[in-house]
Amino acid sequence: MKKPPPYLVRRLIIDPLFVVGAVAALTFLPLWLLVAAFASRFLPGRWRPLRVAWFLFLYVALEAVLLIALFVLWIGSGFGWKLKSPRFQAIHYTVAGWWLRRVMGSARRTFKLVIEPENTAEAADDDRPRLIFSRHAGPGDSFLLVDAVINGGGRRPRIILKDLLRLDPCVDVMLGRLPNRFIPSTGRAGTVVVDSIEELSTTMVGGDALVLFPEGGNFTPHRRQRAIEKLEEIGRPGLAAMARDMDHLLPPKPTGALTAIKAAPHADIVFVGHVGLEALSTTRDLWRGIPMDSHVISRVWVVSAEDVPAPDEQEEWLYDQWGTIDDWIDGHLSSSEDESNG
Repeated sequence: MKKPPPYLVRRLIIDPLFVVGAVAALTFLPLWLLVAAFASRFLPGRWRPLRVAWFLFLYVALEAVLLIALFVLWIGSGFGWKLKSPRFQAIHYTVAGWWLRRVMGSARRTFKLVIEPENTAEAADDDRPRLIFSRHAGPGDSFLLVDAVINGGGRRPRIILKDLLRLDPCVDVMLGRLPNRFIPSTGRAGTVVVDSIEELSTTMVGGDALVLFPEGGNFTPHRRQRAIEKLEEIGRPGLAAMARDMDHLLPPKPTGALTAIKAAPHADIVFVGHVGLEALSTTRDLWRGIPMDSHVISRVWVVSAEDVPAPDEQEEWLYDQWGTIDDWIDGHLSSSEDESNG
């Protein structure tokens, strides 16, 4: 599938069927848990199929509850008339935070996932928005980051997503009502992405936070090598050398990040590094890693708007910041290897 079904199909067919499916899953819960437990006896990992089945059930159940709540809010807003009002926007952020707390809490308990911040960001200045530039690794780090922004930091995240994510009813409905943007999943969406970043950044006020993953995808050795070669091809040997010094990250694609900085010069910038999800970059890796029993460590660097360099220096500065994150990751991975060998 290259793009999601039309709007009316999603609202009138897919969303109601999702709720019906959740009710059916609840009805047959004992049966399929029994099947999952039986399968766990013959597959590697400690009760892996059972844990996955249980988490998926909770996820679907929470989505069904959220869809019903969103439908009630739609009616209460005058059948969508006041959905964009400040009051209903605030309610939607509160509901989104509640949903994320439940989903992430379930993931922590089911998969024994430990999330440890190595440090905390400086006290938030609510009079300023923030640009959050994060490392991208694994299919779950988006959830972890947005949960930290909305529940940990008390901010209103703004996100740019692939439009195929509209296949998830809650992502489609909830994020479609808030200042986020869905971009085409196929073709060259560069201009659309940049325009979306500029629009979301320009309209930010205190308490807002734009979340970006400058790498544009998960790290693989092939992607890293191809990115370095491309920098050399376009005549940027200095940046290619800086990218070559990064062993764990892809070089950041500067266009989106620099567009955000230009559009929101009053915003502080937060750089986010994390370690612990490196082996979960694909769906196959994710399956093999469950039960994860993972220890994820995060660290943030906050740069005030006044300390951001001039525009002609920002690209190299962005690479320097990425190099700092890479060095931090390397230090943690080396320590882990030493502990394992010891």
